[in-house]
Amino acid sequence: MSRQFLFSTIFVLLGIFSLAQNSQAQSISHTIWDELLQAHVTDEGIVDYTGFIKEKAKFKKYLNLLSNNPPQRSWKRTEQLAYWINAYNAFTVKLIIDHYPIKSIKDIKRGVPFVNTVWDIKFIEIGGHKYDLNKIEHGILRKRFKEPRIHFAVNCASASCPPLLNHAYVGDKIYTQLNQQAKRFLADTSKNKISTSKTQLSKIFKWFKKDFTKDGSLKDFIAQYAPASFNKKAKINFLKYDWRLNNKKYLD
Repeated sequence: MSRQFLFSTIFVLLGIFSLAQNSQAQSISHTIWDELLQAHVTDEGIVDYTGFIKEKAKFKKYLNLLSNNPPQRSWKRTEQLAYWINAYNAFTVKLIIDHYPIKSIKDIKRGVPFVNTVWDIKFIEIGGHKYDLNKIEHGILRKRFKEPRIHFAVNCASASCPPLLNHAYVGDKIYTQLNQQAKRFLADTSKNKISTSKTQLSKIFKWFKKDFTKDGSLKDFIAQYAPASFNKKAKINFLKYDWRLNNKKYLD
């Protein structure tokens, strides 16, 4: 084998390897999900599940994209975070439309044996592995990313949840989007009631207090995103959680 041929072969192989690496480094596009969200979710986060049902083929195309393209280590951390938030929200919508009409996401569990909650149903397939919503939220998003603002991004299809954003999360905007969602949630008087004299918060802040207090007190965290009326000296109480479906039909 001539030296020139050997060098040519190595050059070609390096080129192929480089192309493979570059293709792995590219995260998937969430354009389809963004289009569906804009079409079927209001600015207030009210979801038209019948709209998703009517576009089931397009929705399935996006779910298949998620299933067949799990995040790679070569992806940017922000792209991985956006992927898992979008996956959680998209598969939650799938769970609802597969059982629609229902009054609450909690009603689904009644028809599934051997699970503790609806969030333990293993109906999600990603990269050949089965997942439930709890695994994505607690085993991946909370454990791996340690980002408390994910609680304002993942949506449990319920009235008291932080509203489903009607845009897809994307890696290059993810922290801006999370900041906006945190401020939006705390300013929403149907989910948190904040004034100079008292503070009534969503139970999300009670359930996941450990996530919000890693770098200070709960009040320190709230102060970063709350309306100006927030008084750090006011006592905190927690509001009752409303599990009605985040759909106009059940919220009117």
